[in-house]
Amino acid sequence: MTDNTTVDALDLLTRGKHLETHTGLGARILEAWGDMRYSTRRLIEEKPSEHRLLFYVLLSDIIFFLSWSIKTVVAPVSGVREQVPLEVGFWLIAALLLRTASMYTFSGVLTLAARLFGGRGSWRDNRAGIFWGALVAAPFGFLMALVTVSMAYLEPHFPLLREDWVALPPYWISLVPFLWFISLGMAEANGFRRNAIPFLVMSAIALAGMLLAMYLRANGTL
Repeated sequence: MTDNTTVDALDLLTRGKHLETHTGLGARILEAWGDMRYSTRRLIEEKPSEHRLLFYVLLSDIIFFLSWSIKTVVAPVSGVREQVPLEVGFWLIAALLLRTASMYTFSGVLTLAARLFGGRGSWRDNRAGIFWGALVAAPFGFLMALVTVSMAYLEPHFPLLREDWVALPPYWISLVPFLWFISLGMAEANGFRRNAIPFLVMSAIALAGMLLAMYLRANGTL
């Protein structure tokens, strides 16, 4: 069962890669950094297959897994190392397995929310904008992972890096471009003039979730 699933995932990634060879996935991501709305509109007009959209999610899943593995397992700073649960490997694998399903659910919820405010995009259009936004934002998470590696290396020379207020931001700051690019993709998919409201709402929900997790962690619930 596991072997077949792995083979299917690898086959899907290969097929998805071939779909991008005519323009280059890297070039598309760079283009999206400059104009995410135009990049999203072009993708929607290409009417991407479900295989292609799933490829975007799987690739962003892999980058997410690698970046968090580096930040929490390979080279965590000491201020964070004390707060990371011993079962971090289990949680990372669980996150990797559940993230794809969560992204589909997430896109469905955002599609319904957009409809309430006059959004015109279909669920497929929203999946295209949201999944593409997640992949476009993924390199920022990997960049922050490299920052934590540098901080862990420099800790002995700069004790300030052990302080929570310095050590923790690189672990979560990549959430900002993730929400920003997703909100841009969603805004374009639904014909909204601006992405400010979706971005602020998602940011508020993410912040509330983080504070709740920190509270539960401090009280030994998590």
